[in-house]
Amino acid sequence: MMHLVGIPLAQLLPIFGVAAAAVVGLYILKLRRRPVAVPFERLWERILRDKEATSLFSRLKRLLSLLLQLAILAALVFALGDPRTAVEVVKGRTLVVLVDTSASMKARDGDGGRSRLELARDEVKKLVKGLGASDRMLIASMDAVVTPMSPLTSDTGVLDDAAGRLDASDCRADFTRGLRYALDTLRSTREPEVVVVSDGGLGEAKDGLGSVKLGDVKLSYLPVGKGKRNVAITQFAVRRYPLDKARYEVMIEVQNLGDREEDVELSLFGDDVLVDLTKLHLKAGERLPRFYPSLGGASRTLEARLGLAPAPVPNAKTESDDLPADDRAYAVLPERRRTKVLAVTAGNTYLEAALLLDEYLDVTTIAPSQLQATMGVQKFDVAILDGVSASLRPGLPTLYLDPRDGGPIKVDAKKPMVEPTFDKLERKHPILRWTALENVGIASGVKLLPAEGDKVVGGSEEGALLVAGARQGTKFVALGFDVRQSDLPLRIAWPVFLLNTINWFVEEDTEYLSSFKTGDVWHVPAPLGATNEVTLVEPGGKEHRVPVQDGRAVYFGTKAGFHRLKKPNRPGDPPGNDVVFAANLVDPVESAIAPKTDLIVDGKKGGEVAGFKVGVRRELWIYILLAVAMISAIEWATYHRRVTV
Repeated sequence: MMHLVGIPLAQLLPIFGVAAAAVVGLYILKLRRRPVAVPFERLWERILRDKEATSLFSRLKRLLSLLLQLAILAALVFALGDPRTAVEVVKGRTLVVLVDTSASMKARDGDGGRSRLELARDEVKKLVKGLGASDRMLIASMDAVVTPMSPLTSDTGVLDDAAGRLDASDCRADFTRGLRYALDTLRSTREPEVVVVSDGGLGEAKDGLGSVKLGDVKLSYLPVGKGKRNVAITQFAVRRYPLDKARYEVMIEVQNLGDREEDVELSLFGDDVLVDLTKLHLKAGERLPRFYPSLGGASRTLEARLGLAPAPVPNAKTESDDLPADDRAYAVLPERRRTKVLAVTAGNTYLEAALLLDEYLDVTTIAPSQLQATMGVQKFDVAILDGVSASLRPGLPTLYLDPRDGGPIKVDAKKPMVEPTFDKLERKHPILRWTALENVGIASGVKLLPAEGDKVVGGSEEGALLVAGARQGTKFVALGFDVRQSDLPLRIAWPVFLLNTINWFVEEDTEYLSSFKTGDVWHVPAPLGATNEVTLVEPGGKEHRVPVQDGRAVYFGTKAGFHRLKKPNRPGDPPGNDVVFAANLVDPVESAIAPKTDLIVDGKKGGEVAGFKVGVRRELWIYILLAVAMISAIEWATYHRRVTV
């Protein structure tokens, strides 16, 4: 039995009727002959007699010609209905093809150096060509996020174009998310099937909601890849020394994830100039960390490159591992500019001495009586008020030491605290990094009264001693005692606390140098003056508009390398410099590229892909059009040879 899945029969009949009437009308016009007057002779009498003898055959030829044209018209109209057999209509499948586009799919272990993703594209295109007449397919890219590349359709042109647009990222694939997306798409569809095209390094399909349940959905697995030779940079961290901002410490970890020993070369480039080259020997599966405690020669960018060492023979062929994507790591060093600090104090040797420890601090020390005059002629990045109650200009981060009543920081001056201790500390706050305040001896202090939104970073059972927060978008820190009435200045925690606070004010975090990780949400300090959105430029030059929240650009990153944030140029906006930052893959799981032949989900093994006959089209309308074209060609030839005229 035949079904029409295109234009229904109720609409095809009127279309055929109108078109048939037009064909008959044109045919009648074709048969009209122009009368011609000729002299009567015996010759014409014989011709007319022969004409009458063949008139019956001529009428039959004309009728056959008309019927042939009507048959061609009927076939064309029938093709508009997209006829399908009943078996095809009932047994059409609904498929979601999940294509692994994680970093491991960049491995070049195919013939001719082709990547696994290129092989996956070819396999998907074969599936598209072998779709059944009533099959529908959706192609989705699966890395840290799931991106549908096509709608759920049977249009092979759309699906083929979607397969060609698949591109690998620099992060791990979230297989659980991909499966849940596929199952949601296939809910309440006929003959549901999930086809996974991957090298198999996907992990268990399980998350916080539990294991993924396939139910009655068929799972098929199409493996790609064959190589497993790979050495990778699996950790990369750069840290600037807190008290010497001209020096950096670098930690790199390299790992041999193959099954053979490898000789490798590890190169470090500072500002695109080679600053260090180390040769290493790695056993199969060995992980080797390297530390560079006093690395110099870089002021802005740092890049690590890993490669196989050439064989020690003349004219040796240069080899490479199968996955070059994890052979590089990147870091951006923050600008080492001098921070202008205003210290307002009646005389505090401990404060002045601690501020001299950092050569990148430009410190101006004044008496409280000089405050207004100084603020009117100079601009500062940070202010420190020692025992002074004053309101400074908006936008100037301030550290209040021993704040007094009547100032912007509220204190309980009526009930001073005697010998308080830090019983509670918010150790994760940036201003307490590398400090130990638990045993600090304090003679006396005042109880700080934090406002709504302020954070108590440290305090005793009696109340808050250390508070941090922001007022009208400007950061502040308040310490509720005179440091000269304690043993804090005698500890290393005192200068470290001051430097941490200043770095927090100017957002010059010593841990900033640890690059962002691909596959995570990035919160990057936005360029100066950016309020709502900025433009992010990826390493390949592709641009994205990303939002700005609380002074930071928020973006889910999937590409490794150096990125750049640009502020939109709008009239009236303050000037702002572009922000350059780095992102790295550094994922040992993703660097283990040995392909897996089996895929098991919910206790079920993914079967082989079946039911795709590449090169055979089962849509009947295609064959109808071919038949029409062939019959039309025959009719044209016979007409011009005066056979059907």
